[in-house]
Amino acid sequence: MVEEEVLKDLNPEQKEAVIYDNGPILIIAGAGTGKTTVITRRLAWLIISGRAKPDEILAVTFTEKAAGEMEERVDKLLPYGYVDLWISTFHSFCERILHDHAIDLGLPINFQLLNQAQQAMLVRQNFSRFNLDYYRPKGNPTRFIRELVKHFSRAKDELISPEEYLYYADSLKLNNDSGLSDELLDKEAMRIKEIAEAYHTYQQLLLENNALDFGDLIYYTIKLFRERPVILRQYQDKFKYILVDEFQDTNLAQYELLRILAQPKNNLTVVADDKQAIYRFRGAAYNNVLRFKEDYSEAKVIFLSLNYRSYQEILDLAYQFIQLNFQEDASAQFNFRHLLSGNLKATRGTGAQIEHLHFKTQEEEAIGVVKKILEIKEKDKGASWNDFAILVRANDQAEIFTQALRWQSLPHQFLASSGLYNKPVILDILAYLKLLDNYHESPALYRLLTSPIFNLKLKNEDLINLNYWANRKNQSLYEVMQKAAAIPGFSQEGLIEVQKFLNLIQKHTQLARSQNVGRVVFSFLEESGYLGLLSQAAERGQREAIEDITWLNQFFKKIEEFEIANQDKSVKNFNLNIETAIEAGDEGTMQFDLEEGPEAVKVMTVHGAKGLEFKYVFIVNLVDRRFPTIERREGIELPKDLIKEIIPIGDVHLQEERRLFYVAMTRAKNGLFFTSAEDYGGMRKKKLSRFLYELGLVKEETKISSTIKGLKVPIPIRSAGVEILSLTPPTKFSFSQFRAYEICPLQYKFAFILKIPVRGKHTFSYGQSMHNTLYQFFRRILDKNRTIQGQLVKQPETKSKLKINLSFNELLNIYETCWIDDWYLDRQHLEEYKALGKKSLKIFYDEIIKNPPQPKFLELDFNFKIGDYVIKGKMDRVDVLDDGTLEIIDYKTGESPLFDEKKKEYNLTSENKEQLLIYQMAGQFIFREKVSRLTYHYLDDGVKISFLGQPNELKLIEEKLIKIIKEIKNSSFLAKPSRMCQHCDFRGICEYRQI
Repeated sequence: MVEEEVLKDLNPEQKEAVIYDNGPILIIAGAGTGKTTVITRRLAWLIISGRAKPDEILAVTFTEKAAGEMEERVDKLLPYGYVDLWISTFHSFCERILHDHAIDLGLPINFQLLNQAQQAMLVRQNFSRFNLDYYRPKGNPTRFIRELVKHFSRAKDELISPEEYLYYADSLKLNNDSGLSDELLDKEAMRIKEIAEAYHTYQQLLLENNALDFGDLIYYTIKLFRERPVILRQYQDKFKYILVDEFQDTNLAQYELLRILAQPKNNLTVVADDKQAIYRFRGAAYNNVLRFKEDYSEAKVIFLSLNYRSYQEILDLAYQFIQLNFQEDASAQFNFRHLLSGNLKATRGTGAQIEHLHFKTQEEEAIGVVKKILEIKEKDKGASWNDFAILVRANDQAEIFTQALRWQSLPHQFLASSGLYNKPVILDILAYLKLLDNYHESPALYRLLTSPIFNLKLKNEDLINLNYWANRKNQSLYEVMQKAAAIPGFSQEGLIEVQKFLNLIQKHTQLARSQNVGRVVFSFLEESGYLGLLSQAAERGQREAIEDITWLNQFFKKIEEFEIANQDKSVKNFNLNIETAIEAGDEGTMQFDLEEGPEAVKVMTVHGAKGLEFKYVFIVNLVDRRFPTIERREGIELPKDLIKEIIPIGDVHLQEERRLFYVAMTRAKNGLFFTSAEDYGGMRKKKLSRFLYELGLVKEETKISSTIKGLKVPIPIRSAGVEILSLTPPTKFSFSQFRAYEICPLQYKFAFILKIPVRGKHTFSYGQSMHNTLYQFFRRILDKNRTIQGQLVKQPETKSKLKINLSFNELLNIYETCWIDDWYLDRQHLEEYKALGKKSLKIFYDEIIKNPPQPKFLELDFNFKIGDYVIKGKMDRVDVLDDGTLEIIDYKTGESPLFDEKKKEYNLTSENKEQLLIYQMAGQFIFREKVSRLTYHYLDDGVKISFLGQPNELKLIEEKLIKIIKEIKNSSFLAKPSRMCQHCDFRGICEYRQI
């Protein structure tokens, strides 16, 4: 191909960028302006024009997929083959450099590259090496491993070495310019020193294990170039030109790598879009665009403003919206405005369809989106299902839309970049592997009994019986299954199925003792018959079977990676690796190829849609706290003094959310639809997203759209799951039930309707130990005061204070008697908790010696009615106050909430108050005396937080309880994934979980 053909069909700005000769060039390319075309044409032009050989050009981007696409385009442009074309991601480039020069830095020659899950596993396996206190809570010692690993990576993004971190930590003790008290400064210094030492230990562990993580790749490459100038010069001479795509998403370390490598020629071409910088949460330094212009003042700046994708109305609306970011003048101090691109001009003219659709409920919103898709498809005869995209802000918002599409039998794909471990077929395999390692994993066993992977023909009554006897006998499901023949009424068919299942478990248990996990998994799939069934269904073209086989193939790749990286390839070690991966936030990466995939409506996150385009785009769930989201800060933040990048001014999070929304809008070519609803399951109507107001799409009165007519509508749309129709909801309801349902209705179903046995928790053992101790303590005191009458402990008519006639040592003796030592991680963990209990009891005892209470009731069970519904519960303690009114007290094991210095109160949320507000409502029915105080007593630090519900609060609680009970009665068990999934007893068997 001659030079003229490479420049064919380019507009003047694109051509100017492609043929720019030498020196730095910044190409500001808006959405749909052909930036990938420009960078690939420039690469081809440099080669064809003879300015550089293929191996003298370095082109870098951010994903392997983007690098592959760039290489494919270059393949088509170049008229001949080439050798060693350097098109790669930043990490791949650095990995290649380090493999060639590891010895020059004293690194392992054949280093292993660890992902985030493997990093967490390394820390967990060597946890005793880390001298942690602040970041090793007794309740969950390994809780912060994930955040620590992320923090170390973030430090490397900022080119902070362990030595620099340690030096900074030590300097805090010498320098007190913060205005903090010496005590607070010492605590902060100790915390930072702990992190710095952990960072240093972590780096040592990596080297000892011949491993690097992804952050190390760039960090050590820069270190190599700085410490070995001869090697740096070798690569500077080699690469005559460097081209960078998506430059706005580079972090500080990546930019520094480019800056060093480009010297002294500085033939550096970067393509950026100031409005699409959406990866700050990954460490991207938005102001690198500015830094580039400051470092290369002579750089040519070219704006690409012709949009080849969208109608003008979409571009105008998006531009008007994103300008709000610059009204805050976030970058005024950097004179940034001259680098901002203006509005884009559509080459396709006008004709866009833009609407805001508002609905009553989230179910109707999902149905309404499907209805709109069908209407458009009917009118636009040239549109395929591939032309429609539903964009969600977060993965957990997609389920209800895929449900609605499924209900209408519309072809669809949920294109999540992660979530392999949540796929039903993979959850089945993981449950089986967990069972082979521990027969008493009842949730895993329950999932398998109800899974199509075995197709067991168990009657509902048999399954109910197994759960019933497991709970009644306090045994695991496996133990009960072994004795199924002794269960009254258990069917003969069920006994045959149970025995078949037990035989397979026993066979594979033996196999797992001698074979690698890959062999065990394949044998399981083959001998259960599931692999054959899938193959047959896939051959018949069944969509779900084809998808399941895709997930299986990707899962076997995970197993292969595990077996390559680990000497211990056992089922037990694989289970531990998966558990650690999940704890580290790894849900299992998934690969999609949109071009190979079937024609389908695409459901995906906005982040996942970047770089894609569709005729019609639906941006959904546009209500407060969903889009824009609430800012979630890093679990462990870097000290500001160590951060080297330029930190923007203004509300950085809101600005990024706007840029993300801009990305969503500019995916649309012909039609752009914004959707919202009033009811997403909470007590109050949801406020519309501020973005809808900023777009000018909210009128004085937003009308509710009609969605029902002409569609098959399931109301409510419910999550898939095992439905046992013979089971009925409870007749009495407790706060625990309300809370479980509010967190996730599906969790409620598992726990309170299906009653699946679960493993115990050490926190429950500890809490029960403390509650029992305090009950027995007061009972004995009151017994000595001769005021106990059965379960009700009544204080005499006199208002004299209770005489504390037991010593602290006697209290500790009661504690020893009441101690429950189940479910702790190990002996050390148990002893730490036991010591914590003694410390808490000392605080408690000292307080009541000074201020003896007047207990009226201990461990008081109660029932009361709201309308036709019965509410039950138990009050830990009810005291009589000096004025004769009552105080309801609830013990909490754990530390108190944070204290707000400004408000001079503890941060107790309305949700935290609900338990005691229900108790107050109960008190109105069951006590003659007035309840004047509600108190949470936090035992770990002795803090008491008191309040009293006002009539309007109690009314709201009553309405909320009635609403929840009605939903439970209607069997509305829609899964509600959230960050709370990590605490759920059933997360191992739930495909809707969020990790």
